[in-house]
Amino acid sequence: MTKKSEVSNKQKLSPEQQEELLRTLKTRFDKYMNRHKSLEWTKILVKLEANIEKLRSLNEMEKTGGEPDVVGHDNETGEYIFCDCSAESPKGRRSVCYDREGLESRKEHKPENNAIDMAAAMGIELLTEEQYRELQKLGNFDTKTSSWVKTPANIRKLGGAIFCDRRYDTVFVYHNGADSYYAARGVRGSLRV
Repeated sequence: MTKKSEVSNKQKLSPEQQEELLRTLKTRFDKYMNRHKSLEWTKILVKLEANIEKLRSLNEMEKTGGEPDVVGHDNETGEYIFCDCSAESPKGRRSVCYDREGLESRKEHKPENNAIDMAAAMGIELLTEEQYRELQKLGNFDTKTSSWVKTPANIRKLGGAIFCDRRYDTVFVYHNGADSYYAARGVRGSLRV
């Protein structure tokens, strides 16, 4: 069975959709300059226009409630880093287990998807704990929700997975079984362009 996000990620954006998405990204970029003080939109736009396939991923991030924005620039590779900057975990990416193995191990009440497959279908990467903590320096995110983060192999091998949130003005890292899912836990991701 093909998931909805896998199908839509393969569809090419029309020139109108591309233009609308770029307008949305520019508006957000201008509104939240604290996230990217030293970066210039014109240079980012050149990168986006040279990597049109990345617009499909950014569009998926936008459609599922992620509110992607530029949060950094890798001087070594020249890539700009986009991240889901919605105040809470993206609405269209919640109620999912951590990965396929966790999903398949559930005997009943299986969710429709899992965080790893969902991110892969969208062409994005789950945030690491370090990236999540960096994001939290740019604002207060996940004060009512939580987000799965990339789980170290040794934890996953034992059946666990980790997630993060912000409570009491502090970023917390927690654990659960990889098969667990909650309405308030979702998937935040990043994309390099």
